[in-house]
Formats: sequence, C-alpha cells, structure tokens
Amino acid sequence: MTELSLVAALAKRLPRIGDDCAIVRHGAEDLLFTTDLLVEDVHFRRTEHPAADIGYRALARSLSDIASMGGDPRWATVALALPPWATERWVAGFYRGMLGLAARHKTEIVGGDFSRAPVLTADVMICGTVAPGEALRRNGACPGDAIYVSGALGRGRWRFVPRLTLGRQLRGLGATSCMDLSDGLSLDLHRLTTASRVAAALETIPVARGATLAEAFDRGEDYELLFTLPPAVKAPRSARRIGTIVRGRVGRVTYNGELVIPKGHDHFRSEPHP
Repeated sequence: MTELSLVAALAKRLPRIGDDCAIVRHGAEDLLFTTDLLVEDVHFRRTEHPAADIGYRALARSLSDIASMGGDPRWATVALALPPWATERWVAGFYRGMLGLAARHKTEIVGGDFSRAPVLTADVMICGTVAPGEALRRNGACPGDAIYVSGALGRGRWRFVPRLTLGRQLRGLGATSCMDLSDGLSLDLHRLTTASRVAAALETIPVARGATLAEAFDRGEDYELLFTLPPAVKAPRSARRIGTIVRGRVGRVTYNGELVIPKGHDHFRSEPHP
C-alpha cells in the first residue's frame, strides 16, 4: 500500500478528494477545507524543537495547503492529543507559536479538542475561501505549460513561510495547476502530472545550499509551491522555471532525458521525517 494507491481507492467513494484542499460551493464563495497531522517521532522529535516552533509548524502545514489552492485562510480548529510529558506550560508555548502565525495570516482559531495519547499528535483543520470556480487545482496542466517552483529545494526549513501571497497571485495569473511540495519534487510532480493526464520534462532544479540534487528531488518538507503557467504568461520574479509539461505517458517525469523515479516521502514506505 502507498499513499497514492490509498487515495485513488478512496476517490471512488469520496469524489471531492485529490487536491490539497476539498472545495465546497457555499453561496457566493467556495470554501476550502484541509487538515494535516503532526505526529511525534513521525514528523518531529520534541527534544529537537521548542513548543512554540512545533505549534507554528502544525498550523503552517495546513496554511500551505490553502496557499496552493490560491485561497485565503479564515478559520481553524486544533485537535491536540497530549502524552504524559506535556505540561500546561508546554501547551501554552505550543499555542503561542501557533497564534502568532495565525494572527499574521488573519486566521481565527475557533475551536478544537484535547485528548490523551502515547505520543503528541496535533491535527489542524483550516477552512479558507476563494471566489467560485477560481481555486487552483492539480488537474489543469496542459502540454506546453511551463513548470515552476517557488524556491530552492532539498533543505526544508522548520519555520517555513506559507506561500499565501504567491498562491493568490498565481490565481490572478491563471495558473493551470498548483500544489505544495511536502513529499518531494519527484513524487509530487508525479501526482500533479497524473491528475492532469500529462507528462513532464525537467531541465534544471534549484538546489538549496548544502543540499544534493537527490535531496532536492526526494527529501520533501520544502513547502514551496509547484505550479504551471501557460507559456505566454510571465511568472512572478521569485519563481524558478524547472521544465515543461509535455505529451506522453501519464505521470512520466524526465530530467534532461533521464526517467525520474517518484521516490519522495510516502508515509507507508518511507522512514519518518525527524
């Protein structure tokens, strides 16, 4: 079992899944729903990060999903399962980091839940909004479109900045597809091209300082945006062009003519991220 096969099987019964957020039409706007788990010893080790940084990241991961859809975050709920070591002081620090980020992006935390668990588990759900029919999705890339990423890859920062401003900008530019890079370029681009029923030819990869090309392809945790634009559209200055959408076997990705195997991070096959 892989995450991709699991989602594909569930999609037969859950038609709204498949993008970084679910889209639900509500009156004069579309609502964007996303949720993201942060699990101790899977996504982080508590001895390596202060509580405020863990709270920041728990919210930032879900904000990145809203960014990839070109939306505006509005409300969040936080479910927190606490192990015996978590004190009230630690929880206060967790929320301090989360609330600081929430305030910067005008996201109101409106509820949640507490429980006990052997390891710390945080589940952050965000509801965002976007104009009807304007959400960026994974399935619109067309042959000839240029492929971009929003930054260098391979050395994800713990306190990354969700690309919300860029996501809204891409919506205005008519981006044909978009998603955030959480599991590695090789796997996430395979997901995007599969959803769009196209292939991709990569030419150059922006590798972060201190990282290797292999890490840029497969390490994950970058939380940059991966997106496509029609060839006539000028990309934002911060974007890095990495290749072109082409016709070919659905989901096939090449780099300078060589086949790219979609390794990346899969929760059911890869080692934990810490």
